[in-house]
Amino acid sequence: MENKQDQDSGRKPGPQGVGEAAAKANKINASTPYDFEARNLSPYGGLLPVANMLEKLNFQQLVEETVTVKRKTSMPMYRFVLAMMLAAYAGFSRLNQLRFLRWDPMLTGILEVVALPVQSTFWRFLSALHLGAARQLLEVQRQMRIRVWQAANVQLSEATLDTDTTVHTLFGNQMGGRKGYNPKAKGKKSYQPMLTFLAETKEYVTGSLRTGDRPSGKEIAAHLEAAVGALPAGVKTVYARADSGFYCQEAVRAYEKRNCQFIVVARKTPRLVEKLNTAKWKLSPRTDADGQCEFEYQPEGWDKAYRFLALRYEKKAEPAAANQPEQYQLFDTPEYSYRVFVTNMKAPLDALVGFYRNRATSENLIKEANNDAGLAAHPSNRWTMNAIWFQIAMLAYNLNCWLSLFNREDSETAEQRKHTTLATARLRFLFLAVKFWSHGGRTGVHYSDHYPERGIFERLLQRVRSIGSDGGGFRPVIATPLLR
Repeated sequence: MENKQDQDSGRKPGPQGVGEAAAKANKINASTPYDFEARNLSPYGGLLPVANMLEKLNFQQLVEETVTVKRKTSMPMYRFVLAMMLAAYAGFSRLNQLRFLRWDPMLTGILEVVALPVQSTFWRFLSALHLGAARQLLEVQRQMRIRVWQAANVQLSEATLDTDTTVHTLFGNQMGGRKGYNPKAKGKKSYQPMLTFLAETKEYVTGSLRTGDRPSGKEIAAHLEAAVGALPAGVKTVYARADSGFYCQEAVRAYEKRNCQFIVVARKTPRLVEKLNTAKWKLSPRTDADGQCEFEYQPEGWDKAYRFLALRYEKKAEPAAANQPEQYQLFDTPEYSYRVFVTNMKAPLDALVGFYRNRATSENLIKEANNDAGLAAHPSNRWTMNAIWFQIAMLAYNLNCWLSLFNREDSETAEQRKHTTLATARLRFLFLAVKFWSHGGRTGVHYSDHYPERGIFERLLQRVRSIGSDGGGFRPVIATPLLR
């Protein structure tokens, strides 16, 4: 048999294709060249889903139908409101900081302008608005909450309202500034806004700028009734929590008028201390207190008696300093410190104390609004302008809450949801480098292929872009409802 060696002895050809090049690190040093010739770049690529959500939920129409402005402006009123709201959402909470966004292609593209107006134009726009615009912006937020809940399939039948106040120290001659309760800057004038948040979604529900005086019972009652009235109609059971600043007969009446289950911290009075001294105390193994008790008690001037819960803490041997202020939620006697609550709820004492303790998150939400949404960045010494800016800043805060509802996992419940702060959301979903392209009359954007949150970001975009009207409302874009 003939041996065909030429079939095996020939050399095999080498690979003809170009192999994948190994990744190399960019070398950046003192001799790295640079220029300013790139165009259509923006560091705020995360504004795209925000703009999509607002467009799909008809935010422009809602603002134009609700907010009334008689004065002619260089730009439509809606664009002024939207520009300031998006600037605050991006972290630019001062009107003079808008100059840093004047030519940003993402923001100017959303507003459909070549460039933003100068700072003085925004200042004149705010000064031209009447005080009623602040209430109108609150109504815008109430309507937006209804639309977001429909589209994000939020079906909460129970809701918890946390009400609190904050102190904004003033360093000028702002109208309405008063010398009042200000533990961080005693003797300084301040504002004391009152705000209510929804514990399940962390949304801002209602609030207003206030002078530095302590709120009256009438003001408290009006605020609490407005907070309950701002909830969507699907909420049937309302729980409410408030600190001792809201301990008054008017607050209790407002809660009962709206059929709320409430728990409020009591303030120290001689009659209440006398009642505590004669109460029957027992050990408190399920709380951090040394003793607990409960009793029926009718404060002076109140319509009827209510259930009071009390915790007692033994004081340490060393006496407190004479000038040391009492803790905000505790009051002292020579032997003990007390924490006392008034409530109309029927649960056991330890369960209600634990329920109230969760109200501490509202203080973090106020801090987030002050520091990240620009709530404390009052733009003027005029009361009306500052009151309107207050609601614009809280609109920016709520934008983050609404986007979080569209970005939630399908299987999440209200108890399982974790709040993503505005500062964290900016780092994860807002500060995204983006390059614009235009071709054939169309405009698009390029994101980095190294973006680590790409999957979550794409899911968010797909959800907000699929929002559509359904008769009198909006179709849910998430299959599983958010329940409690």
